[in-house]
Amino acid sequence: MLYRTISPPPQLAPFVRAFWVLEGAASTEAPYIHRTLADGCAELIFHYRGRFDELTGKNEEQTASFRSGIHGPHSRFRRFIVRQDFGIFGVYLYPYALPLLFSRPANVLSNEMPSLEALSGNEGKILEEQVMPADHAERIAFITAFLEKKLLSRAAPEPPVFAAIRNIIRHRGTDKVKELANTYALSTRQFERNFKFFSGFSPKLYSRIIRFQSVQDAYKDPNSSLTRLAYASGYYDQSHFIHDFRTFSGYHPRHFFFKKTEATAFLENESR
Repeated sequence: MLYRTISPPPQLAPFVRAFWVLEGAASTEAPYIHRTLADGCAELIFHYRGRFDELTGKNEEQTASFRSGIHGPHSRFRRFIVRQDFGIFGVYLYPYALPLLFSRPANVLSNEMPSLEALSGNEGKILEEQVMPADHAERIAFITAFLEKKLLSRAAPEPPVFAAIRNIIRHRGTDKVKELANTYALSTRQFERNFKFFSGFSPKLYSRIIRFQSVQDAYKDPNSSLTRLAYASGYYDQSHFIHDFRTFSGYHPRHFFFKKTEATAFLENESR
């Protein structure tokens, strides 16, 4: 299996955190199951080889996913299965890119996975047709042109909440809502309303998700302990840490950090 990330061009860096590629082998006899965890950002995804089915419910009912589409900011984990060789090209987006790209509030797309054609009509269909048969360099060029057209003409002046979202990500979910509102000269109510529109969630829930994400950075640290991870990530006690981790990943943190899981298998072969 191959997983790698690619830095975006400088002009898109305020909106795109990274491009990424995931490729692997699977078959009917040896399917690959992938688990996505809660995430404060969104992803534009293209299944250029193979297609995943989503597993839902206790009976693991299977629903075919899109060929290309958006995985909105999400507060819960999801599971997917593929039974053939696969290739995915992704664009990891700050959540506030969604309203600029698709003229929809981020909270309308949170925990949703609409197809690109459903969001962008013929324009999305054309992008899908360009990306699927291309090589990775061409994919980046096609997607960059699409994003530049949509984002760079509509983002100025940048709303203060964009910086607030980036600060929460940078500070790993430790910022206080009132302090952020004061920083950007907004009332708490106005800040929370704008924040939800551009991030997909309330500031409090968004900060919890980002704090959970920050803990995952220690996945490959052989010296990790649950207590150290909890306090280093801003949790007041281990019980809150365990509760959030189970809510956002479906795993007890001990299972996640010290065993190979559906959520971490692809990281074993990460390259840059």
